[in-house]
Amino acid sequence: MNFTPWTLLIDIGLISALLLLGKLIRAKVKFIQRLFIPPSLLAGFAGLVLGPEVLGWLPLSAYSGTYASILIALVFSALPFTSKRRKGTKAGDAVGKMWAYSQGGMLLQWALGGMLGFYVLAKIWDVTPAFGLALPAGFCGGHGTAAAIGEAFAKYGVETMTTLAMTSATVGIIAAVIVGIWRIKWATLRGQSAFLDKYEELPEELRTGILPKEKRGNMGESSFSAISLDSMTFNVGVLAFTCLCGYGISKLIAHFFPALMLPVFSCAFIAGLGINGLFKKRKIKEYLSDNTLNHLSATFTDYLVAFGVASIRLEIVARCWVPLTILLATGLALTYLYVFRVGRRMFRSCWFEKSIFTWGWFTGTMAMSIALLRIADSESKSGVMDDYAFAYIYIAPVEIALITFAPVAFFQDFGPHFLALCLVAGAGIIGFAGIKGWFKKLATH
Repeated sequence: MNFTPWTLLIDIGLISALLLLGKLIRAKVKFIQRLFIPPSLLAGFAGLVLGPEVLGWLPLSAYSGTYASILIALVFSALPFTSKRRKGTKAGDAVGKMWAYSQGGMLLQWALGGMLGFYVLAKIWDVTPAFGLALPAGFCGGHGTAAAIGEAFAKYGVETMTTLAMTSATVGIIAAVIVGIWRIKWATLRGQSAFLDKYEELPEELRTGILPKEKRGNMGESSFSAISLDSMTFNVGVLAFTCLCGYGISKLIAHFFPALMLPVFSCAFIAGLGINGLFKKRKIKEYLSDNTLNHLSATFTDYLVAFGVASIRLEIVARCWVPLTILLATGLALTYLYVFRVGRRMFRSCWFEKSIFTWGWFTGTMAMSIALLRIADSESKSGVMDDYAFAYIYIAPVEIALITFAPVAFFQDFGPHFLALCLVAGAGIIGFAGIKGWFKKLATH
């Protein structure tokens, strides 16, 4: 199928219809309200079941999986313009904690998953020694990383890695949603959520998602006369241009440094920092509306989640189902323990919101992280996205290095050394966090 502007219209139109249907279900169905499932997730699951992957009733194009990457870039393009910069030691500690928590967990997942595959599963079943890398490639990386590492291993003749990593990514997304939603409800019942109370005490508008008329607010102020340039056009244009700059930076880096493939959303955030600084210096920032930008970011997020879930690839390989089940089940258990135990010790405020965001990332995709965070922190009061965006600038090079050098290490007989390095580095980062005093003592009750 050739892509045309009409293809884009059909895809957006179908997902929009599913979002409206999801909103109707959220407003009317008590079961959905009890689980705090947002319409974007409902739309995504409906698109997955009704689309080409399962029933084939909706003609979503093969390009619908690409939109999530663009929408993530747009979301991160808005952050530099809307985030309130925190200054001083506390701001540095907030980003440092998020970095140590995320970077350490990522490295440990690569190490423990790889070691389980190399030292246990590959000794019992006829699978590649790098079998365990399917876990972090699919969980931390998602379908994009799964495709990248699969392609890298294919160059060495291991054609199965793409399918294994894709399966891992699919299982990870399902676990991110099911376990994540259950954990949010469990947290609200025990008062662990900073912004959600127990379900019985929730106001009607939070459960149904519909604000009463007296609580509705403005979506933003107008800075321009409509006869010159509409204010919405200006705000959308700034974000689109920032996203384009991020795409250009990503391609430019890839051209001169082919091994350094920085994701577009990270580059868009960096571009946003520069453009925001220029706008402040030139007194242009005052014409942007924070409310409008926040609503645009939320809109992109809704579509991001819907398209991300609807484009899940349901590829399951029966030949390796036993070792793959062991690998993924063990990985989920260890990831769960790390995310919520370490998260509770690491963060003094909004620990649950930061943990549930990381759970979505460590098992699914950035779309899942944002979706779960939207449930637990619908008004983005926790500052998780801001901390993560800054922290990811330092995480991205390590993630790229892991994907780049893992295949080389295993086929140069340095696989165990690579895994040991990941283990030492991950443990070292957690140890560094302890030395910095970033861990707190848990209450005994």
